[in-house]
Amino acid sequence: MSDIVKVGIIICDRYRRCAGGKCLRALRNREGAFSVYAGQEVELVGYTTCDGCPGGNVEYAGAEMVKNGAQVIHLATGLVVGYPPCPYIQTFKDFLEARYGVQVVVGTHPIPTKYLDMHTRLGTWDDPIWEPLIAPTMTDEATRAAYE
Repeated sequence: MSDIVKVGIIICDRYRRCAGGKCLRALRNREGAFSVYAGQEVELVGYTTCDGCPGGNVEYAGAEMVKNGAQVIHLATGLVVGYPPCPYIQTFKDFLEARYGVQVVVGTHPIPTKYLDMHTRLGTWDDPIWEPLIAPTMTDEATRAAYE
């Protein structure tokens, strides 16, 4: 078995024109949800959108990523910080894990301060179901500010 962790990233279609700068920087720096790979070599084997609500591309993207060796699929931070957050996050996670036997992590780059502040003001993430979904991307204040 390879010592390289192979990951895929699925982003929200609202950000389909995103060049992936924050996600790729976080992967390179092992920040946010990618901090779990500290000291490990990581290879990105896929990067695409969900194709918009209700996520018609998730099935096909997952299949392609797994064919390319993905061991972990990250659902990008944009699915959590968008307005409103994706209502299908848990469905995507459950489906990908059950269908492909792959680990799914919610989040990529750290949540930028402006999004944390706004969602805190709005009470978006007050429900306890959000705690495990945002936990991988919660970081210290300086790191959050660096992702503005």
